[in-house]
Amino acid sequence: MTAAAGGPGSRTYGLTIETKGLTKRFGHQVAVNALDLAVPQGAVFGFLGPNGSGKTTTIRMLLGLAAASAGTIELLGMEMPSQFREVLPRVGALVEGPAFYPFLSGSANLHRLDAATRHAAPGTRKARVDHALERVGLSHAAGKRVHAYSLGMKQRLGIANALLSPRELLVLDEPTNGLDPQGTREVRNLVRSLAADGTTVFVSSHLLAEVEQICTHAAVMSAGRLVAQGPLPDLRRSGSARIRVVTPDAGPATSALARLGLAPEPAPAQPDGQVVTAALAGLGADMGRPAPEDIVAHLVAGGVRVRGFAVERESLEDRFVALTGEGFDVVQ
Repeated sequence: MTAAAGGPGSRTYGLTIETKGLTKRFGHQVAVNALDLAVPQGAVFGFLGPNGSGKTTTIRMLLGLAAASAGTIELLGMEMPSQFREVLPRVGALVEGPAFYPFLSGSANLHRLDAATRHAAPGTRKARVDHALERVGLSHAAGKRVHAYSLGMKQRLGIANALLSPRELLVLDEPTNGLDPQGTREVRNLVRSLAADGTTVFVSSHLLAEVEQICTHAAVMSAGRLVAQGPLPDLRRSGSARIRVVTPDAGPATSALARLGLAPEPAPAQPDGQVVTAALAGLGADMGRPAPEDIVAHLVAGGVRVRGFAVERESLEDRFVALTGEGFDVVQ
C-alpha cells in the first residue's frame, strides 16, 4: 500500500520525504533494500519495524549521515545529499539519543549547541533558547544541570535543540526508547503539539502502541524492505476479517454459510451456544457477495437462531506480525 503518485517519470507532489530505490549495503549485507518511501506533508509518520529492520540506517541516509549505495532521496522537495546546505537548516533531528554536557544546565547546553550552528543568529539566541525550552515544557528546569534531568527530560531537551530554529520536518529516532510511562506521555504530547502547528514529524519506532496513538500514517519495515505504507486507517482495513456467529444451531448455520460461498469453521461451544466462524476476505455487494447484514438475514431465513453476530477484524498488531513475520513490542 503506497501513497498516490503520478505516472512514470512524473514528479510526486505534497511529499516531505520521498525515496526511490534507496539501498544501503555493508559489504555483502543489504541493510536497506530498494526503499520507496512517501511521507505526506503535515503527517505524523510512523516508521515501524522490529529492531534491526533498517530504520536507523534509513534515517542516517535521509539526513546525509550515511551515503546510499543506490537510489535517490528528496527532502522538502530537494535532492539529498547534494542540496544538504539548503535542506538541513529546515530539518530538526534527534537520532540515537541526545548527548549533552552533564554538568552544564539545560539552557547552557542549548546555547553551546546553537552557537555551533552556522546559520544561527547570535543576537536572537537567548530568545530562541528560551522559546525552545518553553515549547518542550522545560522552562522550570532551564538552570538545572543536565545530569540531574530524568531520561524523559533529556529527550525533551534533545527535541528542544532540534527546535531552536523553525523546522518544517522533525525526524525522531526512537524518541520514547527507555522512557518510563510519564516520560513517554511527555514526548507523545509534544509530538502531537508539533504536528498541530504544521510540522511534519517522522517517528521511527519499534513500539506499535506509540505509532497507533500518535501517527496519521505509517510504513512497515522488515529485514531492510518496505512491506507496507499508507494512512493508518488503511493499514488497519487491509487486514483480514471474519464473522463470528453464536447460535444453538451450529449445523444449520454451517450449511447456510456454505451456501453463500463462505468456508465456515465450527469453534468450541460457549455458555450461550456454539460458535461458527468464517473468513470475510473480499466480501461486499460490489463483488457479488453479501454484506454482513445480509448474512444475518440469510441465517434467520434459514431457521438459524442467532444469539450473537460480530465482524472481527485483524488487529494492527496481527497485521504487522503477518507482514514482517516477527513480533512487535506493543506495550511499554
